[in-house]
Order: sequence, then C-alpha cells, then structure tokens
Amino acid sequence: MPESTATNAASYTTLRDTIESDRSLDLVLALWAEWKQARYVSLMLCRVQQRLEARMMVDNGIQVLTAGTSAPRRRSAATSDAASRYAIACEAEVLAMTEALKLQDEMPDLRSSSLLGILAKLEMIAGADRDIGDPTDFPWPHIASVLKDLKAITGNLYLSRPERAITRADVARYWNEATKFVTALSDEGPQRNAPVS
Repeated sequence: MPESTATNAASYTTLRDTIESDRSLDLVLALWAEWKQARYVSLMLCRVQQRLEARMMVDNGIQVLTAGTSAPRRRSAATSDAASRYAIACEAEVLAMTEALKLQDEMPDLRSSSLLGILAKLEMIAGADRDIGDPTDFPWPHIASVLKDLKAITGNLYLSRPERAITRADVARYWNEATKFVTALSDEGPQRNAPVS
C-alpha cells in the first residue's frame, strides 16, 4: 500500500477510534464523513471516465463530435491504450461508488447519539436518492423538509472541502485496484479462447 493511501486509511481509523473511545462523539458523523469522501472520489473518477470517453469518440472520428466530417483512422497502439485507460477509469469509478454504497449499508446498524448524527443519516439517505431517483416523488420532498427543519435547529453539518492529498490517495488506490482487475481480465481473455490440449 502506498504511503499516502496508508495515511488516508489511518486517518479514517483514527477518527473512528477517537469517536468510539469518546461516547459523547457520534460514530454516525465519522461514517458520514467517509461516505461523503467516497462519493466525492467516485464523482471525480466519473469525470475522468467521461473525459476519456469524449477523447475516444473524437479520436475515432465520430461525425457528431467532429463537425460533420468523418476522420476514420487505423486502430493504433495509442487507441488501444486509450481504451485500456477508459476501462480502468470505468472500473475505478465502480470501485469508489461500491465503497460509498458499503458505507451507506453500515448506516442503519449505527445508533446516533446526537441530532447532528440524525442529520447525517438523513443527508446520506437524501444523497443516495439524488444519485438514483426522482427527488420530487414521495417521500423525498418530506425528507428534504425534515432535513431543512433539523438544519434550522442544529445548523448544517460541517462542510469542509476534501483535502487534495487524501482525494488523490483515494483516486490512486481505486485506479491501482482497477488496473489490476482490468489487467487480469485482459490476461484471462487469450487463455479463455486458447484450444484445449
């Protein structure tokens, strides 16, 4: 594990240990912070994947993106490299979002000891719906109303910008895991189609 990734993992462990040792602090808030970071990293990786996808479309001469002129090109090593980076970016995004979903799944098992912890739980619920559903359908407007009321009583949850070093370490960790996975799949491909002796 690279040193920056180990530092990042240690910071989460330290936060959880601190909260667990001091019962006046709310473990839900630590979970919320980890979830928020995982979502942020998955959005960053989504943007990387989208940029690579756009480059691949333009490089392949798709007319819509090249002002109506088709520019067919031979498939080169650079195109193959771009496809490989795209596959890695897609897989890294999936890994990061899976981490966020795992953290969401932990939330119901935790008991909040503060109004801010309850607010954090509702933020996670509402945040999950922003990703997958229509926020105008029942019960989302009602949950948003409860969130607004709680924020009026407790104030907002702290809104700090994720530290760049931690975000980079997380992106690098998911990218490395995805690279290993995509490489293993590409190595398996030729073996799968090989004749049986």
